[in-house]
Amino acid sequence: MSLKRKLVAEAAEVGFASCKICRPGDVPQVAERLAAFLEAGRHGQMGWMAERTHWRGDPQALWPEARSVIMLAENYGPAHDPRDVLELRDRAAISVYAQNRDYHDVVKKRLKRLGRWLIAEAEREGGGAEIKVFVDTAPVMEKPLGQAAGLGWQGKHTNLVSRELGSWFFLGAIFTTLELETDGAERDHCGSCRACLDVCPTDAFPAPYQLDARRCISYLTIEHHGPVDEALRPGLGNRIYGCDDCLAACPWNKFAEEAQEMKYHAREELLSPELSQLAALDDAAFRALFSGSPIKRIGRDRFVRNVCYAIGNSGDLALRPAAQTLCEDACETVRDAARWAVARLG
Repeated sequence: MSLKRKLVAEAAEVGFASCKICRPGDVPQVAERLAAFLEAGRHGQMGWMAERTHWRGDPQALWPEARSVIMLAENYGPAHDPRDVLELRDRAAISVYAQNRDYHDVVKKRLKRLGRWLIAEAEREGGGAEIKVFVDTAPVMEKPLGQAAGLGWQGKHTNLVSRELGSWFFLGAIFTTLELETDGAERDHCGSCRACLDVCPTDAFPAPYQLDARRCISYLTIEHHGPVDEALRPGLGNRIYGCDDCLAACPWNKFAEEAQEMKYHAREELLSPELSQLAALDDAAFRALFSGSPIKRIGRDRFVRNVCYAIGNSGDLALRPAAQTLCEDACETVRDAARWAVARLG
């Protein structure tokens, strides 16, 4: 059996849903597209995207010795429709991927395990190999590489879509000095569908295959510091961390399956938590509730800011006292959001 076939089998054994391979130079279009995105200012406050663009735009520059890029998909498909909670105005909507453990930790452990196996297998076959593993924290454009490797294609919402997994999967990458057999790039299967574009509450897509992060709810609730533009606040609805609308709307999700990894199954208390309880969190309670969760990284103040926007959008007068209390919060951004919520509930 070839090393490539052994690798694919081992990736499945480790727990990955799919394993495909491309060359570092298979994404020549990335540098130009990244430059246009940054030039238009569509990255908003994500200044890190403008750093090390020579690496981000060219995987070959990131590690010149790399000969192959192993792209891996990690299924986190939900057992429920994440849009159901949007109708519960006194409850909060948290993105599916953040309803349990931080995926960075889970995926990186699997990448390292698979990487160690690959090094050992290469040595058994009389050669040597070096690897570097990446999961969403380095200047690596995983989505274009995922398409080049054949995991899926970048849909009109710019996220990767798979005919087997739908929209619900994380990406991990292993760069290696081994010259492995590659898979062909996946072609676009969106056709004339506009479901992901039309469902966006804040019109974050200027055109198909283009995203303006400054209007994206995931960006606004996670990456954006300070007050959110008042014109965009109503579009947030009750979404307090991330947004799944464009992913959930994709028709290809009819083939998606529920995640096997228990660490991706939603914690009961994060499925549809009460806004009134979240509004009462101080820093210690916030850290305790979201220990081991990706939500913890945005901090209590930004999180409670988002909760205030959700309260303001709820139309539920019973939530007014929770917002009123926060009008005296120590954080100016929280105070601003709370006053807005109180005014909205008038």
